[in-house]
Amino acid sequence: MSNVFKTGLLLAVLTAMLVLIGGAIGGQQGMMIAFFLALAMNVMSYWFSDKIVLAAYGAQPIDEAAAPRLYAIVHRLATRAGIPMPRVYLIPSETPNAFATGRNPQHAVVAVTEGIMRILDEEELEGVLAHELSHVKNRDVLISTVAATLAGAITYLAHMAQWAAMFGGRSRDDDEGGSNPIAMILLAVLAPIAALLVQMAVSRSREFQADATGARVAGRPWGLAKALEKLQMANQAMPMADATPATAHLFIVNPLSGQTLMRLFSTHPPLEERIARLRAMRV
Repeated sequence: MSNVFKTGLLLAVLTAMLVLIGGAIGGQQGMMIAFFLALAMNVMSYWFSDKIVLAAYGAQPIDEAAAPRLYAIVHRLATRAGIPMPRVYLIPSETPNAFATGRNPQHAVVAVTEGIMRILDEEELEGVLAHELSHVKNRDVLISTVAATLAGAITYLAHMAQWAAMFGGRSRDDDEGGSNPIAMILLAVLAPIAALLVQMAVSRSREFQADATGARVAGRPWGLAKALEKLQMANQAMPMADATPATAHLFIVNPLSGQTLMRLFSTHPPLEERIARLRAMRV
């Protein structure tokens, strides 16, 4: 299944979910408002979703003078991968993690946390950055960023539905019938989970693919394998405080992995399996 088709399918499913929530809140008028909101969100997701995600985590652009080691690794790997040099951002978080975003290789961004810069040696950091640049090379960055933006919108509207249920929702008893508070509360609970399941459907396989591509770009698989072991322990001990389920799939390891419930709905394949596959690779 091509990434173009997956992106289109994802947009269609999440758009339908937004329209359904709009209908639950405001009937036919709510559905129309939600439909046009979804169209606007789709356009905004394509052009601006990377900026939205970076702003959500307080990521700041850094130049070569501020992080020469990081810049040198990214430049070397981008050259090997045959993609343009991406912009580099730093996330002010002690939890070690990283992600890539941007609608295409020409507008790509690699973001790393302050924590990952402190705990990984150069070989391990190279493995992580090769993985992230592989997402760019494989052109699956757009779909993950679009999913993050629209899933966040669904979660927000679901909360609105919950409040509408608590305060009566639609007040008019017409041919559509009045609002059903129980149904709206169920929708408010289930819609974010459904959005997360949609992300899971397109997310797990690309992590294995990026691991394999990243290992070839870096020239060795053990750097990423060792990095994942460190990141697993660190994220279990210190999950990222401001991470959300809507954006968790962007990161190289699940930033919510310290939460037992979130592990059940993880958009990432088990780290143990990823590490085992990397250690079995021959580059």
